[in-house]
Amino acid sequence: MPGLSGPSDYSQEPSRHPCLHINAKEPFNAEPPRSALVSSYVTPVELFFKRNHGPIPLVDDIERYCVDINGLIETPKKLYFRDIRMLPKYNVTATLQCAGNRRTAMSITRKVKGVGWNVSAIGNAVWGGAKLADILELIGVPKLTSSTQSGGKHIEFVSIDKCEEENGGPYKASIPLSQATNPEADVLLAYEMNGEPLNRDHGYPLRVIVPGVIGARSVKWLDSINIIAEECQGFFMQKDYKMFPPSVDWGNISWNTRKPQMDFPVQSVICSLEDAQSIKPGKVRISGYAVSGGCRGIERIDVSIDGGKTWREATRFQKTGTPYIADGISNDKWAWVLFELTVDIPQSTEIIAKAVDSAANVQPEKVQDIWNLRGILNTSWHRVHVRIGHSNM
Repeated sequence: MPGLSGPSDYSQEPSRHPCLHINAKEPFNAEPPRSALVSSYVTPVELFFKRNHGPIPLVDDIERYCVDINGLIETPKKLYFRDIRMLPKYNVTATLQCAGNRRTAMSITRKVKGVGWNVSAIGNAVWGGAKLADILELIGVPKLTSSTQSGGKHIEFVSIDKCEEENGGPYKASIPLSQATNPEADVLLAYEMNGEPLNRDHGYPLRVIVPGVIGARSVKWLDSINIIAEECQGFFMQKDYKMFPPSVDWGNISWNTRKPQMDFPVQSVICSLEDAQSIKPGKVRISGYAVSGGCRGIERIDVSIDGGKTWREATRFQKTGTPYIADGISNDKWAWVLFELTVDIPQSTEIIAKAVDSAANVQPEKVQDIWNLRGILNTSWHRVHVRIGHSNM
C-alpha cells in the first residue's frame, strides 16, 4: 500500500531491549523478565512483549499512508493518517495478553504447538487514538449497529505484514460489528502508546486495540478494514486460537467445531519470585498481576504459602492512592490489577496465586484439566517453589 510496506525478509528489524527473553528470533517474539511487569502499573514500551508473525513493516511515506474501508457498506472510503488524527482522540488504558501466555507450563504436561511463552506475554499500556465507532460513523454505519443494510455483521482488520501461515499473505482478524460500533467497548485505531507514537514492533503507524480480548485480534500495521457478513476466514481466526478439550489432538481435530477465541479468562501470576528461587527465611513480599477479559474486574486474589492448604487475600491496586474496587467507576476497566502480600516464610514451600473476577469466575486448579493442543489460555493456579537458603534476590 502507499506509504507502508511489508518486507519479505528480516534484514531491517528494529532494535530491541537487551533484557528481553527471545522465544523466537524470526519472526521476533520476546518477553521481559517477570519482575519487570510489577515494577510499574503501565508497562514501559521497551519492556512490552513482542508478538510477531513476520518481518516488521516499514513506513516509506507517512503522508501517503491510508486505510481503505470497504465491504458491505454504501460508501467505501480511503482514510488518510492525517484524517484519523483529526478525529476526537481517546486514551484507553488496556492490558494486551497473548493467548499463548504461560504456554511453557502447559507443555510440561503434554507437548503443545506454539511459541514457548513463560508468564510475561502480557503488558498494560495507555493507548491513544480514534474510536472505531467514530470512524465507522463517517461511512454511514451508526453507533450501536449489529448489521449494515447490506448484511455486514463483522469488521475485518487486514495488516500489511506477510505471514507464513497465510502463505505469504497478510495477517487478519475480525470482531463483531456490534462491538466495533459500541463506544463503550473502546475499540481504537491507535497511533500512540504511553503518550508516544507507536514504535515499529507495536504497529507503527496505526493498529487496532480491542480491549478485553486476546491480543490476536488487535491487528497491527493496519492496511484495510472490511465490513463482511461472516467472521474473517483467515488462518488466525479459523485454524488457530481456538479452545479445544484435552481429548482433541492433531489426529482428530476439526477446526470448524469451535468458535474463534475472543475474551480471555481470569488470570493471575506471581512476578516477584522465580520458580525454584532460593530465599532467606523471614518476611517475603509476594506480588504479581491479575486480569480478566470482557470488562470483568478482579474481585480478589488468593495466595497460599503452604501449597494450597490455607489461603489469605492479597491487596489489589491499579493507580497509586486510589482504592481498587472491582468494577468501580474510577477503575481502568480494561486493565490489569496488581497485587501484593507480605508474609513470613520460615521453610521451603510452594506458593500459589489464584484470582476471582467480578463474575465469580475462578482460575482452574490443574493445568491438566485445561490442556489443549495449541497451548492457549493456561489460566491454571500459578505456582512457584521457593527453598530456604542463600538468597539470590
